[in-house]
Amino acid sequence: MTETTLLLVARDGEWTRRRIESPEVARRFAHQLAMPVYDVRLMGYPQRMRDYNERQRRRPA
Repeated sequence: MTETTLLLVARDGEWTRRRIESPEVARRFAHQLAMPVYDVRLMGYPQRMRDYNERQRRRPA
């Protein structure tokens, strides 16, 4: 079984992922900051995150 992670995605699509103890910890964290919580297994990755990744791949080095 894979570890539970929390994926935070900014409005422009930039993102960071961190290991957390459990889904409940993620829900409490999001609730404290009044942020929505989505299960990527049910919802998929946000389009803005996919767009950001694509922009980064196409960016000149």
